[in-house]
Amino acid sequence: MKLLLTSGGITNDSIRAALLEMLGTDIEEASALCIPTAQWGHPLCGPVSARRFVSGLPPSGGMTSLPWKSIGLLELTALPTIAPERWQGWVGDADVLLVDGGEATYLAHWMRASGLADSLPSLTDTVWVGVSAGSMVLTPRIGDYFVEWPSAPDDTTLGVVDFAIFPHLDVFPTNTMDAAERWAAQIGIPAYVMDDETAVRVVDGTIDVISEGRWARLG
Repeated sequence: MKLLLTSGGITNDSIRAALLEMLGTDIEEASALCIPTAQWGHPLCGPVSARRFVSGLPPSGGMTSLPWKSIGLLELTALPTIAPERWQGWVGDADVLLVDGGEATYLAHWMRASGLADSLPSLTDTVWVGVSAGSMVLTPRIGDYFVEWPSAPDDTTLGVVDFAIFPHLDVFPTNTMDAAERWAAQIGIPAYVMDDETAVRVVDGTIDVISEGRWARLG
């Protein structure tokens, strides 16, 4: 997969240009699926915030409101109840997966339970655009600082990449650089700390940072 791991979504021209480069075509020619599943695991999210993401309403609809050729909804909690060959076709036909934030360990659980996690290696040309937990889910672990799902056995996630992500730098009062440095010391792996104007791009093993804001690499 080609990964565009954002904190706040497609928030500026630089991140949008990176998305276009990864797609290799105009947004108007690309099909997308949006995945709101992570929202259900976080105590600050719910039906209102999920609707904002899915419908493209501000402040959380920046990705789904882009002029996609087509856009659909993929709810991972439903996938175990239907035949895999049915939803695998939907995923395989999509050019991009738009994965919203919420609770990363909850999202990791449903990615495994649904079978989507096992399908990721086959999606070589698909672009994954994550927001917050939708980015963090692909890291090895998120640290206790970000675990909000009571049923999470620990802080581990999927480990598709070998670094961690601390999102929303300076967006919330608790998400300071000092807090990020303490968090990074706890998890003990390389980490990117980034604000909502920043994304980490991973293509064919090459990592680069796209930013019009503030970020740091720790560890």
